[in-house]
Amino acid sequence: MADKNILANPAPLGLMGFGMTTVLLNVHNAGYFVLGSMILAMGIFYGGLAQIIAGILEYRKGNTFGVVAFTSYGLFWLTFVFLNIIPSMYHGFEKPGDIGLGWYLFMWGLFTGLMFVSTLKKPKALQFVFLSLTILFWLLALSHFVGSATELGQLIGRIAGYEGIICGLSAIYLAMAEVINETYGKTILLIGGPTIK
Repeated sequence: MADKNILANPAPLGLMGFGMTTVLLNVHNAGYFVLGSMILAMGIFYGGLAQIIAGILEYRKGNTFGVVAFTSYGLFWLTFVFLNIIPSMYHGFEKPGDIGLGWYLFMWGLFTGLMFVSTLKKPKALQFVFLSLTILFWLLALSHFVGSATELGQLIGRIAGYEGIICGLSAIYLAMAEVINETYGKTILLIGGPTIK
């Protein structure tokens, strides 16, 4: 009989919410389609709410890293969506300019870089997700600092888009590795360390 105290691993849910939403946003950043309701809806529900739920479940499992990571990035997606929709809903609120967005993205890069330090004791796949995400945030910040409408800013933004697609796909890989390895009871997809608990 199964032990009722054994809880499911919430990390794959959080990683999939992060990964899929990140890929879609960065396909936009790479220049393939405009930022629209599809990305914003993913940002609210899968990138936002699903990661917050995963973070709350990590709390129940006693995983401080998971709580901080998933709830923070879930709230990142919600703030990102609101930065894009509030100015159109309330005319007294202006959309942040390049310098404001640059600092917003820089701070998320700083947070992610500091979180990366904690991944050094975790699987290599998770280290890659956090390192590539740190680079992504700082490339996007740089794009805004130099001017997102300038030729250089657009080039940096496109480079960030391709790098972000890789980052998002790495999170999807890790999520599916966790699910598949647990389902089969053995390592099918390598993650470079123990299962994330």
